Amino acid sequence: MASSLPAAPAAATRHFADDLRQRSDTALAALLRARPDLAAPSPSTLRSLAARASSRTSLERALARSDALILQVLEAVLALEPVFRLPSGPPEESSGGSALAGPLSAEVVTWALGGSAEDGPRVDAAVRRAVEQALLWDAGGEYGTTLDLRTVPGLDELLGPNPAGLGPHLDPVPAGLTEAVGHALGSATARTETAAALGALLTAAPPGARAILDALAWGPPVGVVPPAGTRPRDAVNWLVTEHLLVRSDARHVVLPRLVGLALRDGHTHREPRTLPPEPQGRAVPTATADAEAASAALELVRRVRLLRQSWDESPPSVLRAGGLGVRDLRRVAAQLETDEQATAFVVEVAALAGLVRDDGEVPPSYVPTVTDWDDLDDAARWARLAEAWLASRRAPWLVGSRDDKGALRAPLSPDLQRPWVPRLRNGVLGVLAAEPAGGTVLAPAPEDVVEVLTWHTPRSVPPATAVEGLLIEAEWLGVTGAGALSTPGRALLTPGDEPAEALRAVLPHEVDEILLQGDLTGIVPGRPSRGLARLLERSTDIESRGAATTVRFSPASVTRALDQGETADGMLDELAHRSPVPVPQPLEYLVRDTARRHGAVRVGTASSYLRAADATVLAGLEHDPTLVGLGLVRLAPTVLAASVPAAALHEALRKRGLVSALEGPDGRVLVARRGVTGRAMPAPRSAAAIRTGASASAEVVDRTPDPEALVADLRAVEDAARAGAMARADAAEVARSVSTSGGGIPLRGYRVVSPVPPRPEPSADRPRPGALEPLAAADAPSLDRPVTSAAAVDAGALEEDPGTQHPADGLALLRDALRDGTTVIVEVAGHTGRLERRELKPLNLDGGRLRALDPDREAELTIAVHRIASVLPTSSTP
Repeated sequence: MASSLPAAPAAATRHFADDLRQRSDTALAALLRARPDLAAPSPSTLRSLAARASSRTSLERALARSDALILQVLEAVLALEPVFRLPSGPPEESSGGSALAGPLSAEVVTWALGGSAEDGPRVDAAVRRAVEQALLWDAGGEYGTTLDLRTVPGLDELLGPNPAGLGPHLDPVPAGLTEAVGHALGSATARTETAAALGALLTAAPPGARAILDALAWGPPVGVVPPAGTRPRDAVNWLVTEHLLVRSDARHVVLPRLVGLALRDGHTHREPRTLPPEPQGRAVPTATADAEAASAALELVRRVRLLRQSWDESPPSVLRAGGLGVRDLRRVAAQLETDEQATAFVVEVAALAGLVRDDGEVPPSYVPTVTDWDDLDDAARWARLAEAWLASRRAPWLVGSRDDKGALRAPLSPDLQRPWVPRLRNGVLGVLAAEPAGGTVLAPAPEDVVEVLTWHTPRSVPPATAVEGLLIEAEWLGVTGAGALSTPGRALLTPGDEPAEALRAVLPHEVDEILLQGDLTGIVPGRPSRGLARLLERSTDIESRGAATTVRFSPASVTRALDQGETADGMLDELAHRSPVPVPQPLEYLVRDTARRHGAVRVGTASSYLRAADATVLAGLEHDPTLVGLGLVRLAPTVLAASVPAAALHEALRKRGLVSALEGPDGRVLVARRGVTGRAMPAPRSAAAIRTGASASAEVVDRTPDPEALVADLRAVEDAARAGAMARADAAEVARSVSTSGGGIPLRGYRVVSPVPPRPEPSADRPRPGALEPLAAADAPSLDRPVTSAAAVDAGALEEDPGTQHPADGLALLRDALRDGTTVIVEVAGHTGRLERRELKPLNLDGGRLRALDPDREAELTIAVHRIASVLPTSSTP
């Protein structure tokens, strides 16, 4: 067969497991990093790793992370793979004239995709990534550094029976079509030969034949047979006669793969998708984006501070199913002066940073945690919030929606956990960061971001609502400004950069003064400093925000400052120090009058009390060292208050020698009873209801094994297996030579005796050194049926790889046989429990069942995989 590709040398059959076994340790470690599901749990052997890499579940995960170019490469290789190799099987079953010569290399894939010279390096890089992820493998090794690409076993089940819209590869093929397709795939300048070959074949075609072929050319390759007696039916019959179409059943015809490739001029796809689409959007000046981001960052920090203050004063309850109730959410939204969706995000990001959490009490409540938050400046606070958000797996945008059961999703509920959120968040921000920083930055619309992400993961298209929710969260957080990535947001995504420093560079300058006015208001002309912000937070109420902040002093605000330990003189001195004008007289009167009235009535806490008619009975009890733990405080000569419950106080006084009695609110004596009736108190819950921030990451144990260590273990197992195989091969060779020279002693039921020092003459009861000695009856294996003849089993396979009892190894051999169309020796546990050995040709392996053909019995059978004890390869020669 003439072709522009080099002739393929004859080589032994090579399998996917062989390719993995021959890879370097570095390549295997890269495979485990690219597909981490292969390492958990750790595979026992390299053949087990190959079986797991070709399993449906693992392949679906790998394809879900593959971009459009890699999927096109996989489809092209899967479509061309049967065209570039002869069908397996006996010679009488193969026509031998429909296979193209030469390796299925990256250059051929580039030509098949229709790529230009500029697309070649990108396609080659995609091929290398697919090989690294074990989605493709080198089946040859006979073409030097040129790869002979094959798809991993099982990939055809996921990509479908008609990859790239091409039909099956069928024989016979019309004359001259194989050579024309070979020239088209081997040389871009020779693609006109396909048109010439098709023109020669369609010279005598009836009208409409070429239109039928063109309609099936780009898929789907299956068509419906027209009614009998019509011209289209005559054209279809002629095409079937000339082998340009093949009948699949009485009503359908299918376009063979080589004919489809010829109609496409050797292409498998209309055009290669080598680059992601360019996102569209409006250009935003960088200064505008940074200013908007800085304002959003300061607002978020302020809201988190107010949230901590609110929950410190009035902790909200935790719902029974976990999360924050609707009423508590609305109450916090009113305090933060924003809507419920933005409030839910503030609550979530505060919990992610470890600033609020479940207190673990019964009943549980949400309370602020004790951290160094108050000691940080605004930029450091924002950096902590942003880093916690970037690494989180929660989806705050789902708050307010309903789950499958119709229940409303609440903030901080466990139902908001999504493992795919970090990957999607990085993808969305990666689209924004693709544009280099300059005078302007791009602000794409959510649908444009979805389009770019669809190219990166075509088989796992992100939901538009999730992308839109992440963009809104980035805007609230200050990672983006005016829809574009800000300078602090870019620093957050760049390893090694300090996002806090990037935010400080774009924040407005701090001011340390307040302009006090006579109407009890004050104006801060800019962003207040930490000290001024702390003073205003304690002693004023904010009336308006913007370029300047307007605050108002009131009796309630001054009382709040006094409750936190401030004094009238200290407050007035600090205001005078920070104001360029003297403190107005109305403000001074307000502060001093409020301080004069503050604390006139004192309120304390007491759990129980102690009273007596005679003051001498209680004399000295509050100073008794044995009663210090009761927290006794004298309220009146005949009344003492205690900080412990009444029952504990009563018991302590009895031990002290005082005959006390319990009384109710009406003063009547209560009857003391031992034991308490009612329901038992539930055990306190764990305080780790919400895993957030750095503390949460410390609680999560990473059970993923180290790739290098796992590869070293696999190599050690492989070396041990190879040493055992060599020892068995040596023993078999010795046994074979002894059996040949010593009268044909059977091998089953005997073992080799260790060599002994030479004797002058061997006797009948003393065997020769190296001879075979009968096993004891208890050690001899029982044979339930005659063993398959040695000629049917590959001797090299018995000596080097005697099969395996490991399920993964058996599945790998079955998949290889299913792919190559060869037979294997299968040991199956029968209905009685005895092992039966058969030579089978696998037809399908799915759902835990093997459907295979028994050539000896000319029958098809289905076997449950768990009944297969071992699998052995057979000889490649008939």
